[in-house]
Amino acid sequence: MSDEFIRPNANLIAGVDEVGRGPLVGAVVTAAVILDPSNPIEGLTDSKKLSEKKRQLLFPEIKEKALAWAIGRCEPEEIDELNILQATMVAMQRAVAALPVPAQFVLVDGNRCPEFGIPSESVVKGDLKVAEISAASILAKVTRDQEMIELDKRYPEYGFANHKGYPTKAHLEKIQTLGVLDNYRKSFKPVAKILAQQAPVSPQSKAK
Repeated sequence: MSDEFIRPNANLIAGVDEVGRGPLVGAVVTAAVILDPSNPIEGLTDSKKLSEKKRQLLFPEIKEKALAWAIGRCEPEEIDELNILQATMVAMQRAVAALPVPAQFVLVDGNRCPEFGIPSESVVKGDLKVAEISAASILAKVTRDQEMIELDKRYPEYGFANHKGYPTKAHLEKIQTLGVLDNYRKSFKPVAKILAQQAPVSPQSKAK
């Protein structure tokens, strides 16, 4: 971990991170983790820099060794109602509120954090600098990826196990051909555009 970051003077520090702001489908998933200093975990870093195999190995170890952990989420309907930024903030609040051991301080990856009711701070590139945030990023990433794999089992023709809901060229082509499922974020531009194209034309608009 980098020495640039100065840790707050608190014992129970929760690291918080999110996964899934960019995808067109599924929830935005967050995690909050309070690590146990006496039970260290080797190899923690930004989940995006780890192989899928390494994330899968660290996932149960984090849950076993952490003093506390919790998952928070906002579903597609909430994202459409709130917007993705606000939905992410709410999901972070839910993760911290669900911790079985109350945190004394919250460190959030990025440049902003919601109101938690306790002291908090945002840390740019926190998933590289702060072990608690690294652990949270891994829990959130594996949780969301697993949800996409489960969705793939229900709708294999969409390829969710491969693109994880992100707007790849192949994914956009699938939506165009197969249509928009209920799990999609209908306010996101690529989805909204396809819905508009596929919307039935009313008799009134035909007459114009």
